[in-house]
Amino acid sequence: MTLSITHLGSGSGGNATLLATAESRILIDCGFSGRQLERRLGLLEMKPTDLDAILISHHHSDHSKGALIANRKWGIPLMMNFETCAKLGLDPVNECKLFEALDLIEMGPDLSILPVPVNHDGADNVGFIASHLGERAAVVTDLGSWSDELARHLKGCVHISIEANYDSNRLWNGPYPERLKQRIAGRGGHLSNRQTAELLSHVVTNHTRSVVLCHLSAQNNAPHMAESEVLLEIDDFFEGDISISTQEGPEFSHYLGQAEPERVPI
Repeated sequence: MTLSITHLGSGSGGNATLLATAESRILIDCGFSGRQLERRLGLLEMKPTDLDAILISHHHSDHSKGALIANRKWGIPLMMNFETCAKLGLDPVNECKLFEALDLIEMGPDLSILPVPVNHDGADNVGFIASHLGERAAVVTDLGSWSDELARHLKGCVHISIEANYDSNRLWNGPYPERLKQRIAGRGGHLSNRQTAELLSHVVTNHTRSVVLCHLSAQNNAPHMAESEVLLEIDDFFEGDISISTQEGPEFSHYLGQAEPERVPI
C-alpha cells in the first residue's frame, strides 16, 4: 500500500486530512467535533482509534477544535509546536507532544513528516511534507504569502494539497468589512487563486501527479474559479489530476504516484 491522502473536509467550518500507509495512519488537523470525525472516518471504514496521532498545524478553531476531544475520548496522541500548544491551553507534558519546525518527525517505519513554517496572522502555523518510500506529499493551508523556502520544499512533491482561498474580485467587491478584507488579502491571511497558481507554476514538475485545491471560501470563491485560475498557469506542462476539496468530505482519496483519485463511496 502506498501513501493515501484524503481530505475529510476543508474550509472555514473545519479541516482534517488523513494520511495513511500500510503501517501508519495520522490526521493532519482536527477541526471537527468527535461525532463528525467518527462519521467521516466511518465512510472510509475506519474508527478514530485506528489513528496513530493527530498533528495540528496551528491553533485556529477550524483546525484544532476537535483535537482535545479526540485525545480524551479515544486516546489519540496530539502533536503540535509550543506556541500552538500554549494558545490551546494544553499541558505540553501530559496532553501533547511538541515538535519544532523543520525537524523531521518519524511517524512509523514507512512515514515521516516535516513541519514547514508558513506565514499566517496570530499563529505559529506550519504546513506538512510527508515522505513515504522516497516520495513526498504536501498539505499546506492558511498562509497569506509564499516564500522561496516553501517553494523549495514543495518542488518535486508527487502530491500537493494547497489552499486556494479566494478570488480577488469576489473578495474586494463582496460584503465583508474592509478590515476583514485587508486581513484576508494580507501577507498573513490566505492565498488567492492567483497566488496559488503562481506558486504551483514554480513547484509543479513532471514528478507531480496530483494537486488538490482546498480551504476555498464559500463566500469569496467557487471551485470552477479556483481550478481555471490554476490551469491557466500550469495546464501547458502539468499532466496530472486537479481536484477540489470541499467542506463536505471525504469525497476522494489520492494515492501517491497515481494521478486519478478514487472516489469515496457514500
